Amino acid sequence: MKVLVTGANGFVGRRVVDRLLAGGHSVVAAVGPGATPTTRNVSTVSLDLSSDLSVHAAVGGEIDAVIHLAAIALTRAADRDPAQAWSVNAAGTGKLIAALAARGGKQQPLFLLASTADVYAWQTRPIKEDDCVQPSTAYSASKLGAELAVRVGAAAGDLKTIIVRPFPHSGPGQEESFWIPGRCRLLVEAKRQAWAAVPVGDLTAVRDYLHVDDVADAYALLLERGTPGEVYNIASGQPVTLDEIHSRLERLIGISPKREVDASQVRREARPYLVGDASKLRAATGWGPRRSLDDMLRDVIDAQAH
Repeated sequence: MKVLVTGANGFVGRRVVDRLLAGGHSVVAAVGPGATPTTRNVSTVSLDLSSDLSVHAAVGGEIDAVIHLAAIALTRAADRDPAQAWSVNAAGTGKLIAALAARGGKQQPLFLLASTADVYAWQTRPIKEDDCVQPSTAYSASKLGAELAVRVGAAAGDLKTIIVRPFPHSGPGQEESFWIPGRCRLLVEAKRQAWAAVPVGDLTAVRDYLHVDDVADAYALLLERGTPGEVYNIASGQPVTLDEIHSRLERLIGISPKREVDASQVRREARPYLVGDASKLRAATGWGPRRSLDDMLRDVIDAQAH
């Protein structure tokens, strides 16, 4: 299968490209203007989601599938500039769908959108795909906008589409603006400088964390076994508090500082509970997470050390 991967040079994109190549697929890496993918042996196209010309050129070749990962992915970045988040995440997805629908007589590829579990309404039980959506941040609103663009465009252009809602994931190479790599860097520095205490936010929140490689596995499997028109969660189903993750990082790094609450790190918009049910994905593809939480944390620590 020949797969166009947008955002191929991003944190998740690099792992998806590697996973597809390992599975025998060929990859066209769509990257931002001037950027290059970190993986060799792939063809590259430039993609600017704000440009109709660029989008049409990127999808003009013969491809069997598209995995659309390119997005503003950090909630705080989207909150700082909601208009930009909407332009990239929602409108950019709409441009891609429109360009695919305009391909004329060419075979239409399967389009897989990487959305987010943040589109769901807040609740305190594992979330299923048919649960209510109710975005509460600029980021989640823009991703739900992307989903709507996919649904409308698919209906109008007779396209085959799959929407995927991954729950939180991390791993080596993730930017330190995200919570786990940011905490890891802070604790490593605290050990180096022998700090007696470290600042923390609200660590009572419950999350469902995955290793990024397990998420990449799910994307690849859905290309082969997913049903067009469906929505799939990617989740472990295992709840863990941020306090527990912090404690595991302390143990793995070898430090046990006092924790001092820093009000500036408390996010009022952060939901208290986000855990998913991925039984639909498991039934369709046989997928299941193969890496543990500690595997993920060790990989983040090791990547930062090197």
